[in-house]
Amino acid sequence: MNTIAPSLIAASAAIVLLLGLTHLVYTFYGPKLLPRDRELQMRMQEVSPVITRQTTMWKAWVGFNASHSYGAILFGAVYGYLALLHSAFLFQSTFLLLLGLLLLFGYVFLAKRYWFRVPLAGILLATLLYGLALVISWA
Repeated sequence: MNTIAPSLIAASAAIVLLLGLTHLVYTFYGPKLLPRDRELQMRMQEVSPVITRQTTMWKAWVGFNASHSYGAILFGAVYGYLALLHSAFLFQSTFLLLLGLLLLFGYVFLAKRYWFRVPLAGILLATLLYGLALVISWA
């Protein structure tokens, strides 16, 4: 098998993995994901969502950020591993290839609509590399 396509998917996965790890660190350490308004954070620590009183908006915020990070880390780790160590299996699985592409497109949508420039640029680059790998492998 050509080594270019697996390398491109591995590079794509590495970008997503790095974004996920960075986001996880920012979730638990430092001020990057804290609201600029300290009163807002205090209110979030007091108020529960409508769905349940067993948590607060702040705990949900932290949990959502952490689980979001885990998803990116999982994608990066699994697709990087498959691309580098089991590329024949990965490239024979239309399901896995399309699933990865769908996830990246979903991240592009979220990044464009809800995030900011740095993650959008990273996820666009990851998607471009992944798509290029598919074009090369299917050509």
